Amino acid sequence: MISGLSRVNEHLLAQTLARQHLVEFAEYTDANYTTNWHHRVLCEKLDKLVAKKIKRLMVFMPPRHGKSELVSRKLPAFIFGRNPDASIMATSYSADLAQRMSRDVQRIIDSPKYGELFPETSLYGKNIRTVANGSYLRNSDIFEIVGYKGSYRGAGVGGGITGMGGDYIIVDDPVKNREDVNSLVMRDKLWDWYTSTLYTRREKDAAILITLTRWHEDDLAGRLLELAQKEPNADQWEVLMFPAMCEEERKHPEDIREDGMALWPDKYTYAELVSTKATVGIYDWSALYQQRPQPAGGTIFQREWMNKEYEELPAGATLIQTWDLPFKDSEASAKCAGIIMARKGAEIFFVDVVNDKMSFTTSVTAIRSMTAKHPKARAKVVEDKANGPAIINYLQKEIPGMIAFNPKGSKEDRALSVAPYFEAGNVYFPKYAPWKADLISDLIRFPTGVYKDTVDASVQGILYLMDKPNDNLGDSSLRLNKNSYWKR
Repeated sequence: MISGLSRVNEHLLAQTLARQHLVEFAEYTDANYTTNWHHRVLCEKLDKLVAKKIKRLMVFMPPRHGKSELVSRKLPAFIFGRNPDASIMATSYSADLAQRMSRDVQRIIDSPKYGELFPETSLYGKNIRTVANGSYLRNSDIFEIVGYKGSYRGAGVGGGITGMGGDYIIVDDPVKNREDVNSLVMRDKLWDWYTSTLYTRREKDAAILITLTRWHEDDLAGRLLELAQKEPNADQWEVLMFPAMCEEERKHPEDIREDGMALWPDKYTYAELVSTKATVGIYDWSALYQQRPQPAGGTIFQREWMNKEYEELPAGATLIQTWDLPFKDSEASAKCAGIIMARKGAEIFFVDVVNDKMSFTTSVTAIRSMTAKHPKARAKVVEDKANGPAIINYLQKEIPGMIAFNPKGSKEDRALSVAPYFEAGNVYFPKYAPWKADLISDLIRFPTGVYKDTVDASVQGILYLMDKPNDNLGDSSLRLNKNSYWKR
């Protein structure tokens, strides 16, 4: 008797929680729904959106990680349960997708589990396209809540939505593919539709939710965030961003992962993500999976300049080490970049890269290791800032060739001064290096990218090499293969 009563109480508690919180609602109404920690964080934000405690929310997540299931299916049904008088406008890149989302919302509302939670919220029982005889409208584009003012309107981007308003406006994946987002005409078209059509349909005190996978720096989210930064009176957005692999420097405060960990390992393991990165390439990986789109061509350094490769370093090339070291006051979290570079005549070669979070002690260890691995890189060029002077002082009696480098001008000015070497085809990358794609990505994204340490070390190395005589240090030929490098 007690156990039966306990089960009843547990069931009543589950119902109470499901009426109050989206994540419990999803689990209660869908026995097959699987919840990961990031879904719970997202649901907490969406609960605040429902309560209008957040009125402008952006959610950036990689493909197939559950954002649309929550935002476009579970959320509208939950809103109607909480407030059957609400009006919802839901949009996606195509009318067909918007209609599928609408039908999924209707199925949830029609389900017995939903009826247990919200018996007052129901839909008309026949699929009709008119409101004749006092019946309530229900089709794949529009449906209304019986006995209340609530309505749902689904539409594809660019579709007609005049004559209706929204207490909640949901934009889910407004771009179909890269071809569309790479077109300035299509980006402008989406922007015009959002600002002149969709945005004007908001009701008083409306909440707007934009959830997407980032394709392009100038996508809808990018333009709105840039506008918010430039114009304080424009909509200011709360952003929840979860990349497929955690990046310590950019992670959201509520991201519980350590650097490099997968977002949803039960569905996509670390190994599977590594394979995906190798398959789709750094350009799509950075945008679609890491939510940090990079310029297609580049800013200071152009992508088309990065196609020179080599398999064997020419004999007699001058090798150096070049280091960009972290600051003393952030040893625990800063990144350090060490690069082996070479020059032969007018040609410059990237040879090896180490790039990781390092304290003072681990930076010293990395320089020792790089020196042992590449003994012919006799000059160790270290920027005379941050931890540089302290490390030079610490190692100069142990390791010969510790050179303080005093950069002149801004980082951007120095990068511009070496860009012609890349443009002229004088800079080569090793064919098999596992760190090559990340290094090129950092160069292309500079100066707006998060990672500048590898770029600073690269520019410093090129400036030093091109300012010195091209000394012949003997036979420094090196045959490269897939096992020749440290992984980044």
